[in-house]
Amino acid sequence: MKLLTAAQSHELDRLSQQRYGIASYSLMTRAGEAVADAAARRWPERIRAGVVVVAGRGNNGGDGLVAARRLSERGATVRVILLGRGDELRGDARRAHEEWLRKGHVLEAATEETVDGAFSGADGVIIDAIFGTGLNAEVKGVTRRAVEEINRAAAAVIAVDIASGVNADTGAIMGAAVAADLTVSFGAAKFGHVSYPGAGCCGALELADIGFAPAAFDELGATGCFLEAADVAPLVKPRIANSHKGTYGHPLIVAGSRGKAGAALLASRAALRMGAGLVTAATPESVAAIVAAGQAELMTEPMPDFNGHFDGARTIDRIAALAAGVTALVVGPGIGVTHGTRALIEWLADNPDRASLPMVLDADGLNVLAGLGAARLRSSSRAVILTPHPGEMARLLGCSIAEVNADRISSARRLAELTGAQVLLKGNRSVIVNPGGDLCINSSGNPGMATAGMGDALSGMLGTLIGQGFHLFDALKLGVFLHGFAADRLAAHRAPVGYLAGDVIDELPAALAALRA
Repeated sequence: MKLLTAAQSHELDRLSQQRYGIASYSLMTRAGEAVADAAARRWPERIRAGVVVVAGRGNNGGDGLVAARRLSERGATVRVILLGRGDELRGDARRAHEEWLRKGHVLEAATEETVDGAFSGADGVIIDAIFGTGLNAEVKGVTRRAVEEINRAAAAVIAVDIASGVNADTGAIMGAAVAADLTVSFGAAKFGHVSYPGAGCCGALELADIGFAPAAFDELGATGCFLEAADVAPLVKPRIANSHKGTYGHPLIVAGSRGKAGAALLASRAALRMGAGLVTAATPESVAAIVAAGQAELMTEPMPDFNGHFDGARTIDRIAALAAGVTALVVGPGIGVTHGTRALIEWLADNPDRASLPMVLDADGLNVLAGLGAARLRSSSRAVILTPHPGEMARLLGCSIAEVNADRISSARRLAELTGAQVLLKGNRSVIVNPGGDLCINSSGNPGMATAGMGDALSGMLGTLIGQGFHLFDALKLGVFLHGFAADRLAAHRAPVGYLAGDVIDELPAALAALRA
């Protein structure tokens, strides 16, 4: 599903009007009517209990006034509360206001005093028409009071275009936001609809065709994507008949340490289940036997060991030698943060020519990189995927976890710009971004994935894909979606909670087959 920024949404509106001759008030009329129709279709009983439209002074408020008029014409009792004065309205919003008044209706102008408790008796439908996609400042004053009152009401809430208070580009909450049950958006979805925390305010999302010029979409340039099965299915490559294990890649998984052998095993098993022809796990010698015993099809390379961890200098020589026979590197799951792993990550960042393979850097590899300074990676010519969760992202950016989660899209973009790497910020609605600005939000996955080892499995899956020659951004799209898709299948046919990372790994072949179907 295509995702637009606020600027692209405004450009779509401008092009449709100025280049393709579509009247602006026609677009507003269709938008308001789409909202009214969605409310009546979804909540016919609640509509009969009354509708309250809370309108701002811009075009979003104009859309709300059109919705109010249509619902009133259909017999609903409609109350309109304007957060401002009628004489402050301009353009199409003013025209919608005048048409509302010509029908003999009244309009209430709210102040901070009068808005308190204004919706306490509302148990029908509230239409949130306060802000549209252009919001970029904190919600304050009477508007914030209105948002808080809407959220306290017992009514069903429908948002016009986007829930007021949600940043359309990032999903950030701008101080306070309406918690909608339904959002009706126009033309295309916005990043804020599907990106947390704002996605939690969206409710169900409906897209309405209000008559934007189709050719205008083609002039918007690169857009984002909300990854769904149809978007990634074309990336699943069928196997050719005349092939062998050397055809399908050979990732080297550099992982594990004393007490964390499971991380190496999970990443390696996931690489195999993803379809790698060969997989080698390089682990400290003291845990290599555990990893080898966990999967008969896996090759293992015991690495020089120092107190159960990688011995940096001697490990580097061994990795350099092994690199000649593999197609990708996965570095980090369970390796710990030690002098040895610091030396290894420094070498991988600074000397790509000695092992110039594409690399997935995950888990403790990211924690080591944070200590070195994430910008150090930018001078490397190696193709790299970074896969932080919010805690690792905070360490890499030198900020708090709360700051990362408040604006996940901007955080992912900052890391891509800082490092020159492809970035995956993991979590609900994982964010995928490359240094060129291409950005996807993943739709798959569920809360049952909040358990140990899921990230290790994903790193192994990505290692297989880049080892098979996938472009790194395509590898991220397919790997991240498939990871969540396999978990969704387990949640549906086994149980929503209690399945393990190993279960997701074992589900990968069936999930891949389902995508191909």
